[in-house]
Amino acid sequence: MGHTFSSEKRWNYIAQLKREELDVLIIGGGITGAGIALDAQVRGLKTGLVEMQDFAAGTSSRSTKLIHGGLRYLKQFEMKLVAEVGRERAIVFENAPHVTTPIKMLLPIYKDGTFGKLSTSVGLKLYDRLADVGKHERRDMLTRRQTLKHEPLLRAEKLKGGGMYVEYRTDDARLTIEVLKEAVRRGACALNYLKVESLLYEGEKAVGALVVDQLTGEAHKVLAKKIVNASGPWVDTIREQDRSKKGKNIKLSKGVHLVIDGKRFPLQQAIYFDTEKDGRMMFAIPRDGKTYIGTTDTFYEGDLATPRMTKEDLNYILRAANYMFPSLKLSPEDVESSWSGLRPLIYEEGKTASELSRKDEVLMSDSGLISIAGGKLTGYRKMAERVVDVVCKELGVKNGCETEDITLSGGHVGGAKGFESFLKKKISDGVALGLSEDEARQLAIRYGSNVENIFSRMSAFRKQAQAFHLPASLYAELRYGIEEEMVETPLDFFQRRTGALFFNIKWVETWMEPVTRYMRDTFEWSEEETAKRIQELATELYFAKNPIN
Repeated sequence: MGHTFSSEKRWNYIAQLKREELDVLIIGGGITGAGIALDAQVRGLKTGLVEMQDFAAGTSSRSTKLIHGGLRYLKQFEMKLVAEVGRERAIVFENAPHVTTPIKMLLPIYKDGTFGKLSTSVGLKLYDRLADVGKHERRDMLTRRQTLKHEPLLRAEKLKGGGMYVEYRTDDARLTIEVLKEAVRRGACALNYLKVESLLYEGEKAVGALVVDQLTGEAHKVLAKKIVNASGPWVDTIREQDRSKKGKNIKLSKGVHLVIDGKRFPLQQAIYFDTEKDGRMMFAIPRDGKTYIGTTDTFYEGDLATPRMTKEDLNYILRAANYMFPSLKLSPEDVESSWSGLRPLIYEEGKTASELSRKDEVLMSDSGLISIAGGKLTGYRKMAERVVDVVCKELGVKNGCETEDITLSGGHVGGAKGFESFLKKKISDGVALGLSEDEARQLAIRYGSNVENIFSRMSAFRKQAQAFHLPASLYAELRYGIEEEMVETPLDFFQRRTGALFFNIKWVETWMEPVTRYMRDTFEWSEEETAKRIQELATELYFAKNPIN
């Protein structure tokens, strides 16, 4: 069987997953599970992955969308962490330049702020050294005047200057899907909407899982020599099923981001700043004609699948934004969209959410279940390496990690250096097909070297697109999503494959009906199923715009 990743071939993949014992079964299709799947498959392990929602639906589509160097860890003197994170950032940029964009980040320095001039200068210099930052990306210290020139919206009162350094913006859900597609291309078997109901045991040892297809309700048995629990916020849920939740446990912290139209919040420059009250740091980042700002850091006890923005979260972020950018006077009406996500942190007695370390740990259980807890988006590749090292040791496999040099799906653009010229060429190809320069650029950035597959579908399916009253490019993206990115629902497409629910909510509102109709016809949904999918999307749209009390 060719290694495809099409939701229309779901049956074949389920059959493949059940056919023979796997070397490793991964529970969780976020960035951590995806990274483990790629690493394991490349080392020659027969690898399966199951995700109970859509890929990246949990934490991995709800982050600050930065592969960041961990400047805040300097404050906590975690030098090794900063160095590792810096190296990892460079590797992700090289292997997937289309989903990783270096941006200049400005850290304003205020009298009485957390960061003084000297400590910022020394800190950023140390950060550059530890993270091995390239010459043209090293930090600059700015005067007060230069700082305001870079960002006129900043509060001028008590401003002393600023530090400018480099961060990397990413699309977390797209990065996850590109890692997964690469793993699948190499023979891994990955499925969304397959939920682990229970683990299967022989004596004391975990030997597989009973999984239930969330789309059909059917149950299947999957057998594996090793099981890895990479389920993020659900790590302890699985450990409880395994009766091995002792010692360390997970504490969840909720992070919220707000999206505001760029005309209303015309930020010229990404900013990393102190909040006025509690010394927490916040990001404000321009992206695709919008500005997004976050984040909160509060312990969370609610439903794991649907963390929501509260009035308190909304007011906290708006207050911080209005303090730092006083001319804006933002109000709740200015918020176009938002997202809320959970950070699964390893709990330590007596610490607040923002003090808990972002380190990851591999937890071993008597049954042989391997759990990976904590960790960050940026460190996903190293986390995977540590987990697969353990798996290989237990299976007696000698192969080492090779993912450092593996270009991800869509990343074949001539490396980080070749990306700009790749982009130029693809934009002109797209314009020749009738797209605007902006539309062509956006597609080339979203799909990287796979944008060919979008363009060819645009040419081939113009008539079908018209028949469904869809623009050719949207139809092509949708077809590509279904055939190559395992899109099962409109929400998968609008939220995780395109990010439009966050950054282009009007586009979602315009096209949700015809897209849902197309998917209904393609997947032959019943009325009931169609209604469920429409409701699911409507709910997410509603909560993106409206806080709860």
